[in-house]
Amino acid sequence: MEGTVRVNDGDGGAGPRKRADARRNERTLLDAAAAVFVTSGVEAPVRDIAARAGVGVATIYRHFPTRADLIIAVYRHQVEACAEAGPALLAAVASPYAALGRWINLFVDFLVTKHGLAAVLRSDDAGFEALHAYFLDRLVPVCGQLLQAAAAAGEIRADVDALELMRGVGNLCIGAENDPRYDARRLVEFLIAGLRLPH
Repeated sequence: MEGTVRVNDGDGGAGPRKRADARRNERTLLDAAAAVFVTSGVEAPVRDIAARAGVGVATIYRHFPTRADLIIAVYRHQVEACAEAGPALLAAVASPYAALGRWINLFVDFLVTKHGLAAVLRSDDAGFEALHAYFLDRLVPVCGQLLQAAAAAGEIRADVDALELMRGVGNLCIGAENDPRYDARRLVEFLIAGLRLPH
């Protein structure tokens, strides 16, 4: 009988839409948290994140009971966005080399806007242990796909290893957030330009 009441009140079929709405709402929260972390660091007040997302503080805590939960979710959300951008850029940008350059810029943004995140990730919190492996599992293949496409097009040398390149980019980004005169993006541009084959 209960099932009949649900169907009659129009609730049947709302399940998938509700799930899609919940995912969209969670993405909005994570985007807001990421933006606040960039400007204020990972210790920013939850009320600032709630205000940016246009929700109450209780809504944030309902989705993410602890700050660690929120930080991990933001990190994973941004890794996913970076991973999804690779194939999208390959499909949309004129050349694989240009797609690689655009993707590396996104990767640099990801690395240099993590105010306080690196310190948190080095903490002893067990929840953070799997994040580094997750980061590599998702992003190294995407970088490899972009490198292979650019090499196959004859635009870059073919002996570039994705993990090696990402480590090099990561090393160039160290210290960028502490010194406004240090332009990591400019140095990374030189690195990517160095991959190009002479024409």
